[in-house]
Amino acid sequence: MTNFQIYRKTLSFSLVTFLVDILAVAILIGLSVAGFFIAPAGQPLIGVLIGLVLGIILSILISIFISNRIKAAQISMMTQGVANNSLPEHTYSAGFQSIKGRFGKITLFFTITNAIKGAFQQVGRGMVGIGKAIGGNAGQGVAGAIDGMVQTLIGYLCDCCLGWVLYREDENGFKAACEGAAIFFKHGKALLKNAGRIFGMGLVSLLVIGGAFTGIIYLVLLQFPDAMTALAGEIQKLSTEGSNNIPAFLYDVKILTIVVAAVGAVVLWGIIHSVLIRPFILTGVLRNFVEVGKKEKITESDLDKLESISPKFTKMRNRS
Repeated sequence: MTNFQIYRKTLSFSLVTFLVDILAVAILIGLSVAGFFIAPAGQPLIGVLIGLVLGIILSILISIFISNRIKAAQISMMTQGVANNSLPEHTYSAGFQSIKGRFGKITLFFTITNAIKGAFQQVGRGMVGIGKAIGGNAGQGVAGAIDGMVQTLIGYLCDCCLGWVLYREDENGFKAACEGAAIFFKHGKALLKNAGRIFGMGLVSLLVIGGAFTGIIYLVLLQFPDAMTALAGEIQKLSTEGSNNIPAFLYDVKILTIVVAAVGAVVLWGIIHSVLIRPFILTGVLRNFVEVGKKEKITESDLDKLESISPKFTKMRNRS
């Protein structure tokens, strides 16, 4: 099966995830707006903040109990597609069936995925340290850029390791996770050949999708000038009455409207990119990962090398 065929067969997971994420954003926006209108007189910004916090909490719960299970089922089918060159006819139901035995308990899913992420992040901090070593504002900027790139790569690597855990269904979950980490660090050059595609497609989608949504949201906000004026006034009051160093442009109504539109566009871009574009990129990365993993068996010495780099990897290995 080609990458596109696998992507198309697993697209149902992406569409359901998209609907769930849109629901989470709608709840976030709805509670923030509700907080604005039902807040005590003269304190609309406090109402917005309370609504925002409640919306974030609900969004996190939705992600934990719904979105992550869909993601695991999708990665399971993607891995099966690239490993076996075939997928079940009823891919959607087969995906959830495949994670039942592996992640029947949500706690096990998070224990393993967090262990994988922790090990990769520990190694990634060394790369970020290169930027900080430059010193000054330039060093912080370089460190920030490197950190962003590292976090993006870590996201793909964690998904690859999760796919490997699901592929190695007869193996202990933690042991399979250790194997997945070792596969990357032993064959990093081969697996990172898709890095250009990862960042290139991400930038293009940000410019196209993010730019389009910025314009759309801006036009929508223009229909509610009173709300934006009130919000700008509250921000200005917060800046002048307190010790908060809020930039003056944030209480200029026109600029504030653009900023809010841009922030909203980035949020929507993040959803669309992660749900509809990222899975296609991930399919290619997974194919390289699984092909390399199937060709060469991971040895104890490979695992020992990782232990010397990451104490968190050691903990993960001890649980295997």
